[in-house]
Amino acid sequence: MSLEQDLQIIAQQEALLQFKQFDADTAWLVGCRLREEAIRRGAALAIVLTLNQTRRFQCLMPGATANNKDWARRKHNVVQKFERSSLAIGLDCQRQQTSLQEKNGLPLADYATHGGGFPLLLEGGVCVGSVVVSGLPQREDHQLVVDVLAAMLGREDVPRLDE
Repeated sequence: MSLEQDLQIIAQQEALLQFKQFDADTAWLVGCRLREEAIRRGAALAIVLTLNQTRRFQCLMPGATANNKDWARRKHNVVQKFERSSLAIGLDCQRQQTSLQEKNGLPLADYATHGGGFPLLLEGGVCVGSVVVSGLPQREDHQLVVDVLAAMLGREDVPRLDE
């Protein structure tokens, strides 16, 4: 798949994966479902959900490391700053042959443009937080989040990056 196709798919995912409402209970449920899916896949992940700049769910699964937790923090910072998935921002930088440090002066120590961070969007595109996983290859991190959000929203029409 080309870079442009990936960016189009991610834009579609972000447009389709929007909630009517999202509160602390929803954040907890999303976090638990991500953890269950990670266990099913045998993945060791850091999982973090933030709602209105308040951490509502955090889990460092057996086998995940402090490094995964730091990657999650850095991916969250990208989603919070740009209100887009961290993978979309990374692919956009790749397309422009630049980095967030070069383009925006953002330090790589605090911003990671790798897959796994996804905006929590309300209908109409209002970003209220982020869901982040770290521990798999970046496209798998991204797709895991998309799969869980799509299942929770009952959306079978969400395109996948791996198709």
